[in-house]
Amino acid sequence: MQTMTTGIPRGRDGTSVLACAMAVAVVLLTPPAHCAEAPLRPEPTHIQVAKKFARQFPEEHLLRLPLDDRIAGRAWTNFLDSLDPEHMYFLRKDLEPFNTEVPRLDDRLREGDVDIAFSIYEIYKMRVTNRYQFVSACLDLGFDLATQDTYRWKRRDLPWPADEAEADDLWRRKIQNEYVQIMVTRELAAASATNAPAATNALPSPRDVIINRYRQLATVLEDNDAEWIFQRYLSAFAEAYDPHSAYMSPSSMEDFDIEMKLSLVGIGALLTSEDGAAKVLRIIPGGPADRDRSDNRLRPNDKIIAVADGDKPPVDILHWPLSKVVKLIRGPKGTKVVLTVVPASDPTGSTTKLVPLIRDEVKLEEQAAKSEILTAPDSTGTQRKLGVITLPAFYANMKASPDDSDFVSSAYDVAVILEGMKARGVEGVLLDLRNNGGGSLREAIMMIGLFIRTGIAVQVREARSREPRGIYDTDPDIRYAGPLVVLVNRLSASASEIVAGALQDYGRAVIVGDAKTHGKGSVQTILDLGRDKKMGSIRVTTASYYRISGGSTQLKGIVPDIVIPSPLDAIDLGEENLPNAMEWDAVPPARYRPVADLSPAVKILRRQSADRLAKDEKFAAYLRMIKRLEEIRAAEELPLNLDKRRELARAEQEFSALENEVETREDGGEEPKDKKRPDLVLEETLRILADFIPLYTQATAGYAPASGDEKKTFSEKIGDWIRSVQ
Repeated sequence: MQTMTTGIPRGRDGTSVLACAMAVAVVLLTPPAHCAEAPLRPEPTHIQVAKKFARQFPEEHLLRLPLDDRIAGRAWTNFLDSLDPEHMYFLRKDLEPFNTEVPRLDDRLREGDVDIAFSIYEIYKMRVTNRYQFVSACLDLGFDLATQDTYRWKRRDLPWPADEAEADDLWRRKIQNEYVQIMVTRELAAASATNAPAATNALPSPRDVIINRYRQLATVLEDNDAEWIFQRYLSAFAEAYDPHSAYMSPSSMEDFDIEMKLSLVGIGALLTSEDGAAKVLRIIPGGPADRDRSDNRLRPNDKIIAVADGDKPPVDILHWPLSKVVKLIRGPKGTKVVLTVVPASDPTGSTTKLVPLIRDEVKLEEQAAKSEILTAPDSTGTQRKLGVITLPAFYANMKASPDDSDFVSSAYDVAVILEGMKARGVEGVLLDLRNNGGGSLREAIMMIGLFIRTGIAVQVREARSREPRGIYDTDPDIRYAGPLVVLVNRLSASASEIVAGALQDYGRAVIVGDAKTHGKGSVQTILDLGRDKKMGSIRVTTASYYRISGGSTQLKGIVPDIVIPSPLDAIDLGEENLPNAMEWDAVPPARYRPVADLSPAVKILRRQSADRLAKDEKFAAYLRMIKRLEEIRAAEELPLNLDKRRELARAEQEFSALENEVETREDGGEEPKDKKRPDLVLEETLRILADFIPLYTQATAGYAPASGDEKKTFSEKIGDWIRSVQ
């Protein structure tokens, strides 16, 4: 057998498909390995757990929807998509016999019957084995790298192949796409000394990489047990209510902890599983990935598909359990790990990038609120002294009091920062909540209270109550009463949206950022299914947030007063892109008194910003980068012709060059490794804040902050304030 880099010439008449099909037909004369093993069956405890889940989950969920045929249909789709998200393995004829059973799945679940999940899983394993053998045969035959064929890379919304012939044609294109991708990626790596691993000559051949990938999937499926199938099936029912709910088996808690905690000490990134890859949810401030200044640095929504320990060959981690991926990424402090990544900017996977990182600890203090004082000119050219507060999360130690040595509170930290900024004479404050995924609700309420006298901060509606309840800031003291701008993006979620929405509704701050924030307006609770821990738990949505003006933050998020175009707006980020997301709704507005009407000032600020950006050459390059990203995401098919793929790769390099053009220092010199990259959005937001300063006094005429108890020291007042909300 030999790997062909130029391939056997093929016409467009399907000859190569027929050859692959004939070859795999011969291979399939040998029964698949898993056929010798007894099929997995539900365990006795699964019957009781399914019955308990069917009773308890609908009652606990915020929507209180009955477990009926509609939910059963959604659950069936969810379960199939969890196994085969790109609709590549199953054939339509595999699924048709189950169609009459789908409307009865809710009744079966109430009876504790989950047999259908195990039946479809056996078919899935058979199809994976079949495709593995087909892939092997196609790789042995080689490819026509001068073909004009294309591959449609996004198949999530397309139907499953009708029969084997359609599946074979689809898979021939899929495997040639992977083959060409590896060839082009290695050519780019060889041309870049900074990206090429030291042990390049030890890399496996493209054929070996691909065949190992599909052998690995077959092996992972063989390693799965009955609990794995059962958890997927019950989670499919939970996710039929909303995408944040799930069933959690006892052994799944480790993966849950990985997703919920800042636990990737090795690289400083929060990961989740998606389509078989490890997807980057968030870069942790202060960690190795956050400190990386390279052009190929790790970004949110990137997908890690392989991991190399130091200069060793990369290990393909597709379809690995998240806990196993974490163990591979982790390692001794000071050692190198090289990640092979499908960048978020190119979800087609037509190119990949190598991200070398030095493992290190992520210290808690590096994740805390940070501040700096900068200057920026207003529209008249006057330099304004501005305070910038960057808040990565709404953190707190819920069990500690202000007198304890281990006490931490994001609101307390920001209050101290504001006090220092006032002492240094800042004229305006910018609160940067970009990439802040939320955290403690209590901290969010206290954060709002730093900037208003007293009043309602957010409304919450729970499953067992028709009417929303208000949560209030009761501290009459104001920590900062001057001009305030809040900066957000599509990764600002949950508590960040509560803070930005309240300050916008009160007229207390101008909100600047992406077209909208993430749009997660729901609250999840972990509940045990029974006293016996072996029954597992449910993560269930039990409440939703509403702004004081009445609208939910669900789906719509917070729409800034001034929108600055963002690359994140061109990516499928946000609650609205998740399956079965809860709909937006509203409750009656709460009784509150706005601080000011900022709409006249916002109109002026918006116009001044637009005029300024229209003349900014760097911002023009920034807009070109966004346009290129939109074009990449709009492309539905990839060329399988090697030369055309090289052209596409060069276009991707031009895209990277645009990113670098945006981020390069104006003097053209090399940027020190410890120096922050220029941030065009932050720079423009500072100019907006500078322009806001002379408008603010007029907008808030007649508003005077409460003085508080002047007989107490600042520290004493802070302590009283923290205790009052515990």
